[in-house]
Amino acid sequence: MNEPEHPGPQRVSLLAGNWVAIFGLALASCSLFAAFCLIAIDFFHGFSQPYVGILTYLIFPSFIWGGLILAGGGVWLERRRRKKPAAAKAQPSGRKHTLNQIAALAGVFLFLMFSALGSYRAFQVTESVRFCGALCHTVMKPEYTAYRSSPHARVRCTECHIGPGAPWFVRSKISGLYQVYAVVTDIYPRPIPTPVQTLRPAQETCEECHWPEKFYGSVELHRQFFLPDKENTPWNVRMLLHVGGGDPTNGPVGGIHWHMIVSNRIEYMPADETRQTIPWVRFTNRDTGAVTVYQSQDNPLTPEQKNQPMRVLDCIDCHNRPTHIFHSPYRALDDSLWLDRIDLSIPYIKVKAAEALVQSAGAGSQASGIDLITQKLSKEYSDYQDQPKIRQAISETQRIFRDNFFPEMKTDWKVRPDNIGHHIWRGCFRCHDGLHAGKTGRTIANECNTCHTIIAQGNQPEPGAVSLQGLKFDHPGGEIPPGILCSECHSGAP
Repeated sequence: MNEPEHPGPQRVSLLAGNWVAIFGLALASCSLFAAFCLIAIDFFHGFSQPYVGILTYLIFPSFIWGGLILAGGGVWLERRRRKKPAAAKAQPSGRKHTLNQIAALAGVFLFLMFSALGSYRAFQVTESVRFCGALCHTVMKPEYTAYRSSPHARVRCTECHIGPGAPWFVRSKISGLYQVYAVVTDIYPRPIPTPVQTLRPAQETCEECHWPEKFYGSVELHRQFFLPDKENTPWNVRMLLHVGGGDPTNGPVGGIHWHMIVSNRIEYMPADETRQTIPWVRFTNRDTGAVTVYQSQDNPLTPEQKNQPMRVLDCIDCHNRPTHIFHSPYRALDDSLWLDRIDLSIPYIKVKAAEALVQSAGAGSQASGIDLITQKLSKEYSDYQDQPKIRQAISETQRIFRDNFFPEMKTDWKVRPDNIGHHIWRGCFRCHDGLHAGKTGRTIANECNTCHTIIAQGNQPEPGAVSLQGLKFDHPGGEIPPGILCSECHSGAP
């Protein structure tokens, strides 16, 4: 014979019996509903702003978890209250208890599924280019703008800055916590210091795509310059870059990529954190084990510099601007003149536009700098007959400014050295200056033809004289004394 049910009032649920639990459940439910709506938008239309992704997969899940924690705390408080004799309640029937358990398990299962999806999408959001570049507008605007027009614009930021594997991912997220704090409290430096001291070795990132053992031979480089004279005279330089390689199974060992650690190991001590002055170099031949130390005779290591950490030469020590490239005024204007974005017939346009860029770099903001460019060039060429050409030149100069000058972050080409070559910055000549000597007196090579051979040069669009044996460099401004480095005169601007 079945036992009769105990009489008494209807049992009030644990959740409904406590206001903390009610508030937590309401918070979790509303956040869950909003998140589901945004997830649907994400899957069918996608997000164009990084903030929506952060709201969907980071902020709302935090509210959901917070609501559930409050609901759990409310249930715990209600259970304690009901254990008191005065608040004893009748227990639910077996069938009702089973249904409650099934409903609870189903809810937990659905929530865990949603959490798994949200966690995966949160990972994708934080790994996206827009999250890295567009979230902190002012801070990352220079790097993000340069990245979008770089040779690596189709490579996600995290593939170079983090790379594969969990350890570096965890390190980057821990580092990101301080970066968020620095942005919120406005204590980040302007400009952002470079190089990145904790950047992952190129062998673990760059070489996911670039295979050093396969480098060999030479490639042609054609550079179009325009002289800073009234006619904006074109000056062509065509050369063979001896890329070379370090693996004898694929080609002769030599050329620029002789530096690769495939067959050699090169270590150096920089004079400071910028790595623009290198007084000490150590070369180890991996085949013979021979070690040679070269020290600068002109700028030897100081006792303080000897305490600097030794660094193994990495791809990024020369290719230090593979993505975030900030062009100097002259370099950017050379490209614009070459591509007919600025008319060559405008007298002194290269010099005047470069002066406008340099003057505008000191403005308080990009908007102010763009206005200064308009004022300066409009005044300079107010009497010029063909005003549409002037307006086009002004527009192109403003574009150059927007892409390369960021006054709010005090960032432009002057604070972003480019170590490829040796035109504006010392680059190769940080070591190959003829002044780094070993104990025997032998110096690090600094012959021009070691890395490149000039095959044509001149002021014609297509130089007629081509010599594969190599030409002596013809400096368009006249002969220069031997030993003078390009960077001692060339700054990239008037």
